[in-house]
Amino acid sequence: MGDLISLAERRAAHPEPAAGPAAAGARAARVTFFFDLCSPWTYLAAERADRVFPGARWRPATGRALAGPAPGGRAGPAGRAADARAVRAAAERRAVELGMPLIWPERWPDMGAGAMRVAALAAEHGVAPAFVLAASRLAFCGGYDLEDPEIIAEAAAAADLGLDEALAAGGERRRDVGMRRTALGLARRGARELPVVVVDRLLFAGERRLAEAAAAAAAPPDERRRRSARPR
Repeated sequence: MGDLISLAERRAAHPEPAAGPAAAGARAARVTFFFDLCSPWTYLAAERADRVFPGARWRPATGRALAGPAPGGRAGPAGRAADARAVRAAAERRAVELGMPLIWPERWPDMGAGAMRVAALAAEHGVAPAFVLAASRLAFCGGYDLEDPEIIAEAAAAADLGLDEALAAGGERRRDVGMRRTALGLARRGARELPVVVVDRLLFAGERRLAEAAAAAAAPPDERRRRSARPR
């Protein structure tokens, strides 16, 4: 699986701006990255988030609990199939822009509940970035099923999570409640899509806003306070 989930050559072919200033600011700011492993947008954002926000907290949130349409999609249960097609097309266009491979798991978008529960466990242990990077690469770079215990075990191993503990967490439905509450809290603050980056009190929703969030993290603390105090 190693060759399938490695993005080193892709990153070398499509270099991104240096993360130095943003990284320095991120250490001073309180940064939280909210994600949903079932979303291709998490896969497309996670690599950059890991680089430009060192030391950030990573927290899972249930994307379907957010109100409103996803990028390229349409709100409402009746439009779910159409939404999935639109999101798929939008994500494929964005992957081309970023120079990233994108392979769809067969069961997408109905997948990943167990993996998200393990992600919650990884967040508790402070190793969510490693787990998310491995799981999202396996899903959207390799096309593997995130409901497969072997795939969950592979991602857990990348994050140094104990196999038995990880597999047990995958079946703990109680974890769904906390992730849904997290998403609803983001929705109350105006978020309508994941991933979300919160820099101190500033919220940036959507994969395309990562650069804006990085700039906010690199700004002086007084500037962040002024921005958070502005009427919205």
